[in-house]
Amino acid sequence: MQVHVVKSKIHRVKVTGADLNYIGSITIDEDLMDAANIIEGEKVQIVNNNNGERLETYVIPGPRNSGEITLNGAAARKVAKGDILILITYAVMDFEEAKSFKPSLVFPNEETNLLS
Repeated sequence: MQVHVVKSKIHRVKVTGADLNYIGSITIDEDLMDAANIIEGEKVQIVNNNNGERLETYVIPGPRNSGEITLNGAAARKVAKGDILILITYAVMDFEEAKSFKPSLVFPNEETNLLS
């Protein structure tokens, strides 16, 4: 049997931008991506703590040490600058492997989205 488990989570980051006219995705500071073990193009679930919206898109890297969290394309309509998000990725793995798997959990500075 295989199960879906949380692979990565970036907890409580602040939206820094929303670009409706960009091809869809979410831009994430590459330092946050590395810390959370998220790769370019990976599917991510976005949970908006401010309005309850949940959506999925794919990740594109943003400038390192920028704190950038920008929703692009149609997803830009689901957030406002300053909203607080939780970003989650999942993995499919064998049931026994999933029992001992430890996800990458990242808790950046809530004001700057930076790791320090």
